[in-house]
Amino acid sequence: MVDLNEILRNLPHTFPFRMIDRILEIEPGKRAVALKNVSIDEPYFIGHYRDEPVMPGILILEALAQAGGIAFHSSFGKEEESVPFLAKIDSFRLKKRVLPGDQLILEAEVEHLFSNLAKVKVQARVGEEIVAEGMLVLAKAPSSDPLPY
Repeated sequence: MVDLNEILRNLPHTFPFRMIDRILEIEPGKRAVALKNVSIDEPYFIGHYRDEPVMPGILILEALAQAGGIAFHSSFGKEEESVPFLAKIDSFRLKKRVLPGDQLILEAEVEHLFSNLAKVKVQARVGEEIVAEGMLVLAKAPSSDPLPY
């Protein structure tokens, strides 16, 4: 298990866009499993289906991209100051609603690793039920550079 300080070093996101609470497993350059606690106090629940709060699908995608970014980032050398960015969504499917009180288990497996790109298979589960899955392409850019797009 990786602590919050390690997450903060590897993901440049700040509140409310940091979607990962804990890294449960990591195989550098190959795989990462992370956890997102879905709380009713999240700011997006205020205006998103107030009578029946549902986590927005785009934020589930973002959480999975961050888990993929951790798997990809772990392949960088310690001295390299690069940041992973979501470059492409090859395919993505939302299968079930995610509600306040759920715990999202975010799994990311690097399928192909290139020098500055990674193709990552992602899956989000609540318990044993798959709620989202897809294939993402992540790119790395020096942390001092502006966004690559």
